[in-house]
Amino acid sequence: MAASDNIAARSSALPEDEDAGEAALWREFTAGGSASARQKLFDIHHIFARQVAAKHFLDRKSGDIEFADLRQLAYAGLLEAIDRFDPTRGVGFRPFARRRISGSILDGLAHMSEMREQISFRKRVRAERLKSLTTERPETLDAPDAMAALIEMATGLALGFMLEGSGLYSADEAADAGASPYDSLAWKQLVLALKDEVSRLPAQEEKVIRYHYLHGLAFDQISRVLELTKGRISQIHRSSLRTLRDRLNSAGGFNLEK
Repeated sequence: MAASDNIAARSSALPEDEDAGEAALWREFTAGGSASARQKLFDIHHIFARQVAAKHFLDRKSGDIEFADLRQLAYAGLLEAIDRFDPTRGVGFRPFARRRISGSILDGLAHMSEMREQISFRKRVRAERLKSLTTERPETLDAPDAMAALIEMATGLALGFMLEGSGLYSADEAADAGASPYDSLAWKQLVLALKDEVSRLPAQEEKVIRYHYLHGLAFDQISRVLELTKGRISQIHRSSLRTLRDRLNSAGGFNLEK
């Protein structure tokens, strides 16, 4: 199956538009700007945003834009739509959001005309991830501390690689990536253990990990969803990976120091 067919298939099954539960979330959000309600509204509609991105991707004749980049533009439009939507006007959210999401994608594409000379969104996300794991002022560390910092960074990047291919993405997305060279029983068992540990993280830490690795959101987008600073998201990301590393180490399944 072609990559475009996979994208269309992933985006076809969508939940119905506003129901009673969602209407209650809109009342809660518009009344007091509830961060919890905003997160739940994003979770309800992020698949719809990805569907809009998929349509733009399939409509493009050239292959100069990655679907991941369009998806991020769609999420930015969705966040803007949530903030600007007025449920009292009697218009459904998705018709309203579709215009915002498409507008975000088209505006983003217009700014990516020199894409080959720019860093792609995905590279920016991974650069943020690396910066989050890098010790500040490494030149001040002595040799043992520098080695420990290097091991911590390498371990964090390895965990990130595992999370990207662990099935936290949908099964179809994982299939798109092809068979992993690490596709062995031991690797599968380690990934399953990691997924279990992610589910046991405190709620805020689990959300940061899932938003970043499942949905591919950059730290600034996560900061908008959770209403925290970008620096705080970076701290939570690093702390969460350290917790996951320590738990896997305790279970004897993951240690780069050996």
